[in-house]
Amino acid sequence: MAAVAEPTHEPAAAIELDQLSLGWRDKVAVRDLSGCFRRGSLTAVVGPNGAGKSTLLRGIMGWVTPLAGRIRVNASADSLAFMPQQGDFDRSFPIAARDFVAMGAWRRVGPWRGFCRSERQRVEDALHAVGLGDFGRRPLATLSGGQLQRALFARLMLHDADIVMLDEPFSAVDRATTEDLMTLLMQWHERGKTVIVVLHDLELVRRHFPQTLLLAGQGVAWCDTEAALTPENLHLARHLCAGDYL
Repeated sequence: MAAVAEPTHEPAAAIELDQLSLGWRDKVAVRDLSGCFRRGSLTAVVGPNGAGKSTLLRGIMGWVTPLAGRIRVNASADSLAFMPQQGDFDRSFPIAARDFVAMGAWRRVGPWRGFCRSERQRVEDALHAVGLGDFGRRPLATLSGGQLQRALFARLMLHDADIVMLDEPFSAVDRATTEDLMTLLMQWHERGKTVIVVLHDLELVRRHFPQTLLLAGQGVAWCDTEAALTPENLHLARHLCAGDYL
């Protein structure tokens, strides 16, 4: 009797996109994008400036309404966390680093409950995990760019979400900070979280990310990183964003 092969089961989809188009007024930033982010996957989103990368993450968060198609997030709202770019934060706001990090627990703690001992300990643990154990009382405005990025990672840790999305988390930070924070990302992935990261450093993507979505206003490739980041695909992405093929 011939042997029967065991069926293979891919992880379920955490996020599904079906012919998705996103934009504002008469500008379409992402068009006709279909595919899925598998549960527990580690995916880089790359592409030239103006490719629609940040818009895609904001669409998944529900901050940008689809012009066409649909987004299905197979998780509760509490299971989805997003870290925008540094430039989206007002660093002049008078808040200590510890309180800024603690804001990550807002969904769990709520607006009226006080922080219990265990929640305060979670904040301290997150600060230590990102190398800011001695910076809790420092005003946010006094942190360097790398320290602010570490604080943003610590705040994201307080969300404790199953799906984590980050927009250019290593922009304008030094190599040591990038390596430390990349280690945290890998730990989240190893614990089964779905991690989606917008990046511009293709060498970093090739070293650490098994899956890549290459965007250029539309999907150019969404597959294994080696297959996605071929010279031909990168060339096509550049020309699509320049309007040569549209």
